[in-house]
Amino acid sequence: MRIQFRHWILTFLCLLCFGRDGLVSADDRPNFMVILCDDLGFGDLGCYGHPQIRTPNLDRLASQGMQLTDCYSAAPICSPSRAGLLTGRTPSRAGIYSWIAEKNPMQLRGDETTIATVLRGAGYDTCHVGKWHLNGWFNDPRHTQPGDHGFDYWFATQNNAAPTHENPGNFVRNGEPVGELQGYSCQLVADEAIRWLKEQQSGDRPFFQFVCFHEPHEPIASPPDLVAGYPQATKEGEALYYANVENMDRAVGRLMATLDKLQLNESTLVFFTSDNGPEALNRYKGAWRSHGSPGPLRGMKLHLHDGGIRVPGILRWTGRIAAGQVSHEPLASLDLFPSCCALAGIDVPDGKTLDGASFVPLLSGAAIVRSKPLFWHYFGGFGNRQVAVRDGDWKLVAGWDGPSDLPTGASLRPGDVGLMGHSQLTQFELYRVAEDVSEADDLSTQGGDNLHRLQEFARETYRNVLQEGPDWSFDR
Repeated sequence: MRIQFRHWILTFLCLLCFGRDGLVSADDRPNFMVILCDDLGFGDLGCYGHPQIRTPNLDRLASQGMQLTDCYSAAPICSPSRAGLLTGRTPSRAGIYSWIAEKNPMQLRGDETTIATVLRGAGYDTCHVGKWHLNGWFNDPRHTQPGDHGFDYWFATQNNAAPTHENPGNFVRNGEPVGELQGYSCQLVADEAIRWLKEQQSGDRPFFQFVCFHEPHEPIASPPDLVAGYPQATKEGEALYYANVENMDRAVGRLMATLDKLQLNESTLVFFTSDNGPEALNRYKGAWRSHGSPGPLRGMKLHLHDGGIRVPGILRWTGRIAAGQVSHEPLASLDLFPSCCALAGIDVPDGKTLDGASFVPLLSGAAIVRSKPLFWHYFGGFGNRQVAVRDGDWKLVAGWDGPSDLPTGASLRPGDVGLMGHSQLTQFELYRVAEDVSEADDLSTQGGDNLHRLQEFARETYRNVLQEGPDWSFDR
């Protein structure tokens, strides 16, 4: 409790400092634009070292603000990651244990509080465009929809753009299916976001816009002219993937150009990131489209090693965040909820356990103060790994004593929650990731205080999270 109190005091002092510099005041609350990609790997952008993929707009965005080398998603797979970002909570607390298949009982329940809900209650206009993936019954009263979670306006799909990114036919706008659209998904999502921004500026309210691209998740489709620009990519599907990321980069460029044209750069905090690591190891039979890069990291999507959860991250707030910064401070998408509350002058709602911490101190050059380490749980983890913990320079990875033959990456099945609830953590690994970025040197055999401390935290938090998370009925 004392650490948590100190955390909020530091955030408050940082806000006071911001106010003296004209950064935050009661009459000048920032807008928020959060851009989330799907399966974009840590090494998939030029500014993160990819030798071939052209991403000039995101490279420019990084140079205009703060590039994060230790940015983490809330989970190594899509639905839990999105739930964690919106609620600031380890997703298993909300019962989002894995990706949500159509007609699966999992959903983001109505009693979960999202960023959009609290900001709308504080006078913000709110908009979601793109992939939703937080219910099994999409656009159906049996489950909550984006509008039930604080979004005044929404244009979304349940999961992927279908049948591919080209000419998708499964978008719904505010509850009304729109039919087949002409174009590529990322550009259609950008079109909708830009249209909403222009209309929103006729008023005088701040905004929160959540832009969720489907790219580069498969099944992939990319403009032929961009594909032709990668003749050196000779593996099957490789040029298609590279062009897909470049097309998404162009969509980001259009969004940034719109903010500039509407003179919103100085009043808008932009956060760009990915929902998890890349689909990189041809996990699916015939998945020739999987050419994402985790860079130097170990693992990929579904992994609790960093390749599954450490992702690109860029913060830009023109005139407020000094340009050209590179931060090595661990920051997670879980941190967005308390950070938006702090910057908008809103109290964090009571009644729910938050797992993120405000990154407001980072914007002025200070460290993020956490009351507890970062924690991940994913029961379908690759290699039977279930839990990860990051605390400063140290990272713990743990397996469990449950079945070792669970289908990796499967959606929730009857009985899975019971298996989790009766399991214990085992097979601990310890890495000093500040020095061992590839998690190649397991230090757990050496024992020591860091191992024992993080083991104790992992076990306690694992029990706590699963006690809070609901079971789901498959009787619908």
